[in-house]
Amino acid sequence: MKYVFTVVILMIAGYFAYTSFIKKPDITEIKPYDPTEKFKNIKEPQFMKEGELEFLSKDGKTVIKKIDVEIADNDPDRSQGLMYRRSMDENRGMLFIFQHEQMESFWMKNTIMSLDIIYVNSKKEIVKIFRHTTPFSESSLASGNLTLYVVEVVAGFTDKYKITEGDMISFTKN
Repeated sequence: MKYVFTVVILMIAGYFAYTSFIKKPDITEIKPYDPTEKFKNIKEPQFMKEGELEFLSKDGKTVIKKIDVEIADNDPDRSQGLMYRRSMDENRGMLFIFQHEQMESFWMKNTIMSLDIIYVNSKKEIVKIFRHTTPFSESSLASGNLTLYVVEVVAGFTDKYKITEGDMISFTKN
């Protein structure tokens, strides 16, 4: 009887050792990380129309598409950008205005939705487009050219309206 009891105890101990230290976890037991989880208690910023922007053909004469824009023309607004927005209408965007033309670089940290990021020089010519950016990415998306303006729109916008490098922008502030 004493031997049976010892064998049962060893089997139970062996089972716990196996499941705790040796057995690899079943992949279905691991809950995937949801990057939006940390933002569920953050109030989503609401769109505020502060101007209108037109995308123009390369000659600057034909309007391709007109959108309403929020304007980020100071450091706090430029730092905030479109972070924490869960969605945006395709007829809206954000226009970043810098004080001096320089090389710029954006990232997608804390940005929930995918965007098209459009870099524009002082002549209001589009010099670089990053399409379908990766939400939450901390990879640098550098302009590669001198930039005075940056326009952010929903991902797929530039493909849908066939906006390309060399096209132009025009905008008005409210």
